[in-house]
Order: sequence, then C-alpha cells, then structure tokens
Amino acid sequence: MTVLTALSPAELNARLEAGTVLLIDIREPDEFAREHIPGATTTPLSLFEKADLQILPGRDVVFMCRSGNRTRSACDRLAARVSGHAHVLAGGIDGWKAAGLATAKNRRAPLEMMRQVQMTAGGLILIGAGLGLLVHPAFWGLAAFVGAGLFYAGATGFCGMARLLAVLPWNRNAFPAT
Repeated sequence: MTVLTALSPAELNARLEAGTVLLIDIREPDEFAREHIPGATTTPLSLFEKADLQILPGRDVVFMCRSGNRTRSACDRLAARVSGHAHVLAGGIDGWKAAGLATAKNRRAPLEMMRQVQMTAGGLILIGAGLGLLVHPAFWGLAAFVGAGLFYAGATGFCGMARLLAVLPWNRNAFPAT
C-alpha cells in the first residue's frame, strides 16, 4: 500500500517547475474556482472514488486541500488510488501562501458555499438574538430555528440553506442544481 508523506511548499514548487509531480487539489469545485495553485488539477474528495486519475509513469502524486486537515483525514482513501510515490502538501494551500508562493485567484468567483452558509446563518442568529432582546422574545425563535437547521445539516448532510443560496443570482452558474 502507498504511504503518503508530507512535502513542503518549497519542495513541491521545485517539483512543479521540473514537471515531476501531479498536484491534485481535493477541495470542492467552488473552493478551487476561487483560488488554487497553478498547475493543480481538481478532483474533489466528494467525487474521488469515481474520478479517473490520469497519472503518468514517472510522476509522483501530491494531494492538497486548504489546510492539510482534509488530506490527513482521507489519507487511506487517497493512498488506495495511487501506486508508487505519493505525498500531501504540508499545510495545504494556506501553507503554500504562508511560504510566499503565488496562487491563481479569481475574485469574480462567488465565495465558497460553506462560507456563504456560515455568514448567512451567523447573521440570522445575531439578528434573531438582537431582536429577541430589543423587540420581543419571540424573535429568539429565529435563532433557534437556524441553529436547529445547522444541527440537521450536520447530522444528515443535507443543508437547506445551501440549496437556497445556490439559486441566488450570483451563485446560479457557480453551483449548478443537483
């Protein structure tokens, strides 16, 4: 079985310049569209087992995510798809940027859906709590409703708020309906 070893951003950069690695970004498409390392290919972890990995002989594979946590928690799944040498980018894209290396950014791409959900949910909870304190205690129900929705999303994997946000005008092309 393949063992994934950590590769520093500087080491990865040198290997990318030499063309000796295949860099696979396992973040979701919305995260990749917003910012990624030049030369990376996107294979989201959510679709990883279905993906057709095109690994050329003589090239090592390097997996990466935002901070390294996703790659670390999915090491067994990732390694099972690779024969030969495979690595993970230490610190993910955050570590890459901390090392002063460039990324390809698309500021016109919408914020990642998870960030939109977090911002919307947090705002609704604050509004419900504030109105409950200043106007009428019944508004605390809004905060409770959003909190219950977040709990349900975590327990089931279905996020109604994400589905609603996906149909907003700025997200229509970025997050196709499933």
